[in-house]
Amino acid sequence: MINILMTGAGAPGGPGIIKCLKDVPNSKLIVGDCDDKASGKFLNDSFVLLPKAKDFNFINKVLSICKDMEIDVIFPLVTMELFKFSKNRDVFEKNNIKIIVSDFHNLSIANNKSSLYKHLAKKGVSTPMFRVVNNYEEFYKAKEEIKAATSSYCLKPSISNGSRGVRLVNDEINEFDLLFNEKPNSLYISDEKINAILKDNSFPELLIAEILPGNEYTIDTIVDNTGNPILILPRIRTKTNGGISVAGKFEKNTKIIDYCDKIIRSLKLSGPIGIQVKEDKFGEFKILEINPRIQGTSVAALGAGVNLPKLAVESFLGIEYAIPEIKWNTEFIRYYDELFF
Repeated sequence: MINILMTGAGAPGGPGIIKCLKDVPNSKLIVGDCDDKASGKFLNDSFVLLPKAKDFNFINKVLSICKDMEIDVIFPLVTMELFKFSKNRDVFEKNNIKIIVSDFHNLSIANNKSSLYKHLAKKGVSTPMFRVVNNYEEFYKAKEEIKAATSSYCLKPSISNGSRGVRLVNDEINEFDLLFNEKPNSLYISDEKINAILKDNSFPELLIAEILPGNEYTIDTIVDNTGNPILILPRIRTKTNGGISVAGKFEKNTKIIDYCDKIIRSLKLSGPIGIQVKEDKFGEFKILEINPRIQGTSVAALGAGVNLPKLAVESFLGIEYAIPEIKWNTEFIRYYDELFF
């Protein structure tokens, strides 16, 4: 019997991943969260209250819980937990507890957009045109260079969660249309406004890059412990809500698969890894970012015949597995549901 602890039970993708992990043979699933009313608590037989990732004693508290509950493997969903778990993998492994997370060095590259772009450029893997800046003077020079080549640009903090700090800068945007026809979480902003904001304020390291105008894809991958991809599963994002895919289609796009294969092998990550790519104006796919963990919408792959969380656990633990036949061109939509207690 394998005891699995899944953290982040209240995450948007938590319910779907719980459903997937329940299919791991000969296993018991325990879900945890720092919120005693996390949705996943009511979708599973066993729940444990966990400390917040920013808690100074996070590792010691989680280790104590794992010992008490005889946990064999931790399946983290929370980005903020990844670095603490990765840095302390040996502490858990001494207690026969494995954590599905990449090593600290490679994780640090993947989770930092600027470091990631620099790494890929050095390895000869194509990226959007980009610059890394730390102050207003560097920002102004960088954005003018990219504007001269592409007429617009985007900016994003090197390290951020969700879409925090991300803006698409284009002087041709219609402010009236944004005001009355878009929700107030629009990512678009004018060059004049972003200049005014950054000129008089200190800001974190930023990645300034060209805007990619084409179709956007999310790629779910499972990577073995040696950094080699087991599965690369692209899906086009046809509709999003707050940055989360709510509709899409699985496509056997060999250009994307080959591109992501190069990215993965250059980084030596492991476990479930998410990649976002988008087409440039010439139809070439280029990276947006990497999510070095299981992605919330990965449950949609069930419709294409693939249980990604189950495959991640089996491959990580060295359990015999088979790659299922993928039902390409499967489309999906996601919706909200309610729980009562």
